[in-house]
Amino acid sequence: MIEVKDLHVSFGANHVVRGVDMTVAAGECFGLVGESGCGKSTVLGAIAGRVKRWQGSITAAGSALRPERRTLAQLRLQQMVFQDPFGSLHPRHTIGRALSEPLEIHGIGDREARIEQALDRVGLPRRFRFRYPHQLSGGQRQRVAIARALILEPKVLLLDEPTSALDVSIQAEILNLLKDLRQQQGLTYVLVSHDMAVVAHLSDRIAVMQNGTFVEVAPRAAMISGDLSHPYTRMLREGSLGYRPTEKEAL
Repeated sequence: MIEVKDLHVSFGANHVVRGVDMTVAAGECFGLVGESGCGKSTVLGAIAGRVKRWQGSITAAGSALRPERRTLAQLRLQQMVFQDPFGSLHPRHTIGRALSEPLEIHGIGDREARIEQALDRVGLPRRFRFRYPHQLSGGQRQRVAIARALILEPKVLLLDEPTSALDVSIQAEILNLLKDLRQQQGLTYVLVSHDMAVVAHLSDRIAVMQNGTFVEVAPRAAMISGDLSHPYTRMLREGSLGYRPTEKEAL
């Protein structure tokens, strides 16, 4: 579904992404994990079309993507869910208007039925279409953001830290929703997070980034078991397990 070859991205003299290669099969969830500033969100931005200047090649569903221009069909193929659900929704637009806007841009009819169906998919009451973002909780707003991404019936969702702005209890709800939607609709995910536990919950394979490159790509089972080859990957995994007292401290 997605193929990236020799991707390079620079911002001025800052070489952020250095020769990244990745393939994502149809129906797969491919995770990108690493510390802040490692380049993972920049890779996602290049795939999404938000980063306009890059070198290399990116292909989505067999269609070559250009750095500075996308067709409507290419834009509809893949949609993005952002980190902050409050910041990604217009504060003065109702939920119904937020969901109708992509349909208007792409000239898609039957909008009322599609809006109701989108809310149903993410487990929100249909009456929420008349509410404003500030009248919803953080988890509800992120459900709206997911509904907006799905309303164009894309094949790929690009998930940029989709739970990091939410409380821990709500994070699990959103992750389980994304897991169910992927199974129900055969979606392909590219998931970016600094949280190894979040990535391991959803992803089939996980790429670990450091200083703009992939240092290791491992299956989910290896991340869980700790059967990893690169010391940086092992360090991230150890950090995700949380604080564990030494024998002396336990005494």
